[in-house]
Amino acid sequence: MRTRRISLYSAKVQNASDIQHVVRFASAHDLRLVIKNTGHDFLGRSTAPESLQILTHSMKQIELLDDFLPKGAPKNMSEGPAVHLAAGVQLPELYAAVGCHNRTVIAGSCHSVGAAGGYIQGGGHSPFGAWKGLASDNALEFEVVTADGALVLANAYQNTDLFWALRGGGGGTFGVLQWKTPRFWDAWTEWHAALPSLNDAGGSGYYFSFPNLPLNTNTSVSTLISLLMFPEKTNTTEIDQLYLPLVSKLEKIPGITVQKMAIPFPSFNSTVFDVLLAGQPYDSTGSTAMLASRLYSKDLLTSQDGPARLTNAWKSLGWAPGAAITGHVAAGGAVAANGDKIHSAVNPAWRKTVTHLLFSKGWDATATLEEQQVIIKNMTEVQIPILRSVEGEDKMEAYLNEANGYEPGFQKSFWGDHYPLLYSIKQKWDPDGLFITRKGVGSEDWDDAGIYMIAQRNRSMLEYQKVGI
Repeated sequence: MRTRRISLYSAKVQNASDIQHVVRFASAHDLRLVIKNTGHDFLGRSTAPESLQILTHSMKQIELLDDFLPKGAPKNMSEGPAVHLAAGVQLPELYAAVGCHNRTVIAGSCHSVGAAGGYIQGGGHSPFGAWKGLASDNALEFEVVTADGALVLANAYQNTDLFWALRGGGGGTFGVLQWKTPRFWDAWTEWHAALPSLNDAGGSGYYFSFPNLPLNTNTSVSTLISLLMFPEKTNTTEIDQLYLPLVSKLEKIPGITVQKMAIPFPSFNSTVFDVLLAGQPYDSTGSTAMLASRLYSKDLLTSQDGPARLTNAWKSLGWAPGAAITGHVAAGGAVAANGDKIHSAVNPAWRKTVTHLLFSKGWDATATLEEQQVIIKNMTEVQIPILRSVEGEDKMEAYLNEANGYEPGFQKSFWGDHYPLLYSIKQKWDPDGLFITRKGVGSEDWDDAGIYMIAQRNRSMLEYQKVGI
């Protein structure tokens, strides 16, 4: 029998007190809890069968602080300007609020993402990551309702284990360069070989690859469209110089056309609104699809055969007309440097990453369960192992917020060597497993729907020996 992944009830909360009441009610009546803001979640973690849902979408408070001092910190340890967000604030709302005061935040570029939920708790990549790091690197303090209904503060000075886990441990758990060419994959290799130097120069952003893009019934092209941004660089000539080696190599490939332009923007906020959120006040979301993704390292792309190995793997997947590969140049720079400075649960693979690549495969509403299972099985058992093989099973992992909903070995894939400690913190703060989230910390103790506890729990407790922070 097929299980519908829909919560039976939803509590529309307005403040922390409301959340505390819901948590205590769920605990008293042995209900499983899930948390939802916008529902923008590729793994389906904001809902679960036979569960009670906490809907935070109406919590829109934003407070700008001139001189933030974390609770418990010495008076001389002020963090300077900060912004205090309620759980339902979405990225356009956040950018608009801080922009009015000529301030900047490091966040993403999607209208429907909530800033304070799974985005930042999963790490939170940003097109400006090379400049200031991941969103979670910039988190200063969390106000959390825990499984016992208490309202606690977690920062670098108190509840430090929870603070570590919330910065990368996953939400809902603890409390323009374009080319067109018939030799697309040769160009793809050169692009990835050039990425480390562009990233080292401060470049970050996105790129979109279409191996087989139909223009009309008789014509198709292959194309890659890139939008990299270089914060604090205002000289467009300097940007053009950075691209010269790549353009020179691309123009030697027969049949290629290169189009490029460096465009100055007067401010960070104008970049966000005029480029990243331009066109319409919402995202084109809501399709039914499965994702496969992988983080790839600077070491790979700077090695002699690394870019070619990457290309061969992705080329072998086969590409239907219109299918896209999305690349996120969201690391390097401060993301890499913060690995030595920021103590958090973020997957250590992020500190070595240059690009985060993903693709999706969908089906229409009339697809049978058997047809869906064929797609899921092929992606999980065939395509994901190919993506992992480029650097080896144990070297690089996946970004938990943009990954496969059936990710094999998700514990290692999403958190690397941090998982045992995360599991022990989960047992400390939520020993009865009140909060459930699919493919989240501790979810191996339940079936995939989060309904029935399984014998795995005892094995997990033995495998993940408690370790101190």
